Amino acid sequence: MNLLLDTHVLLWWADEQKISSEAFAAIADPDNIAYVSAASIWEISIKRASGKLKVDDAIFDVRIDDFEPLSISHDDARLAGSLPDHHRDRFDRMLIAQALNHDLLLVTRDSQMGLYGVNILPA
Repeated sequence: MNLLLDTHVLLWWADEQKISSEAFAAIADPDNIAYVSAASIWEISIKRASGKLKVDDAIFDVRIDDFEPLSISHDDARLAGSLPDHHRDRFDRMLIAQALNHDLLLVTRDSQMGLYGVNILPA
């Protein structure tokens, strides 16, 4: 199974906060590939620089937890920009586009993301 972690799931994982047992098992399963989008790193970096988020530099090394980085392609950017306006968060819209374009199961607690027909694993 190929997973895409929503930004809050990455932060919770790094901070060892509680996520659903199903999501935890899927992320921890070595047979699954868990991706972290460049959009999440961008979001964390912006929030950190503005003082809204306090995180250690280690969060930027996604390979520490055996997560795979996911770059943003032109197709991802195009789809994110053309999605219906169910969700206004530009970072979440990119994650939705990437999950759709790359056939990834999006691990999130944001129920609005499901409005786009993306497959969700509740966190």
